[in-house]
Parts: sequence; structure tokens; C-alpha cells
Amino acid sequence: MKKRISLLAVVALSISSMALPAAQAAESRYITVKAQGTVKVVPDAVRINATATNLASTNKDALSATSKTAAAIRAALKTAKIDSKDIATTSITTFPEYKYGNDGTTTLLGYRATQSFTITVKAANTAGALVDSLVAAGGDSVQINGVSPFVLDSTKATESARAIAVKNAKSRALSYAKLLGVSLGKVNYLTEDSSPVPPAPIFATAKSEADATVVDLGQQDVTVAITVQWSLR
Repeated sequence: MKKRISLLAVVALSISSMALPAAQAAESRYITVKAQGTVKVVPDAVRINATATNLASTNKDALSATSKTAAAIRAALKTAKIDSKDIATTSITTFPEYKYGNDGTTTLLGYRATQSFTITVKAANTAGALVDSLVAAGGDSVQINGVSPFVLDSTKATESARAIAVKNAKSRALSYAKLLGVSLGKVNYLTEDSSPVPPAPIFATAKSEADATVVDLGQQDVTVAITVQWSLR
């Protein structure tokens, strides 16, 4: 009797051992797809790069004159209600400026001083008027080096892009599953391959309309790329 029970146990164990690899094989069947979602948004803020610059006979005089121009820029920004935390000095420089003749001669013209600012304008539709006010405040001592629209807060757009990416991934996976004659099971994993980052500056076109500068904002893409794996049934 004991020998019979032992024999039955060995047979049962053997059957279980044979069934395990098949189950593991079934679980190892999967499909992996990549997809992305993109949402187009109109920028709601603008960065303005402006420089105060003056040429004088000495370094000291050039820097002093540039400091006065910079003060005029700050006053214009204050009038426009631009918060001080949205104004950053990016560089201050002084250097000799020369004129180079065709005969190889070099003439010292004076000393050039500059102070450059990056200004964040959170009301994009006021950027053109602000450019005009900066030029009016500093005159020929102000240079506008660039105007770049951007999305101040892309959180909502990113969520929408993620939803589109997941929808696109599932649609693609279902299409492959149908072609293969299988069904999708549970999601094994989802990884976000890339998420929105601050885009490289895209310089806007600044044009004059009735003597007023207008900044055209255009559109920018907010894109999320993902990889998703489903098990197969």
C-alpha cells in the first residue's frame, strides 16, 4: 500500500514538472510597442533678451553710461508690472573696441560696456508693447537680441499628450494582436521614453503694425513618447 502511494506521488510530481515549463512559456509571450502623443499649444509667455550697451573713452565711463541705460530698462519693466524675479542679468562685459583699416592700421574707438537681461513676460500678448517701451526707455543704447515664445506651464498639455500616447500604443498593439490571432492580456510594463523639455528658443517674428511691435506666437508641440508591453493570451 505504501509503495502504491509513493508511486502515485512520483507520477503526480512528474506531471506537475512537465506542466510548469508550458505555463512559463505561455506567460513569456508578449507584444511590445512604441508610441507617442503630441498636443499643439499656443505659447502663453515670451522671453525677451535685451542688452544695454554704450561706448565711451574709458572703461569706467562706458560702464557708468550702461548702468544708467540698465536703470532705464528696469524702470520701463517696473511700469509694465514685470516682477523682479522675472528679470535676470545674464552678463556684464567691458572691452576695448577697435576700428581696423584696410592698410592694416588699428585705431582704438573707445571702450564698450554691456549688460544683458533675460526678461520673462507672462502675458504673451503684451510682449510687443514691452519691446517698444524698452527701446523708448534706452534709445540707441538698447539692443533687442531675441524674442522667444514658450509654454509657461505645460502640465495640462503633457497629461493630454500622455493620454494620446497610451491610446495610440493600445491601438497599435490591438492591431498586431488581431493580425497574429491572439488577444492582449495584462500590461507588463509601461515606460516613458521622453517627456516634454524646455524647447530650444524659437525666435518669433516681431513686426510693426501702425508703429507698434507685434510678436507672433505661433504654435509649439508638447510630445510624450512611451513603450508599453502586454502579455498575450
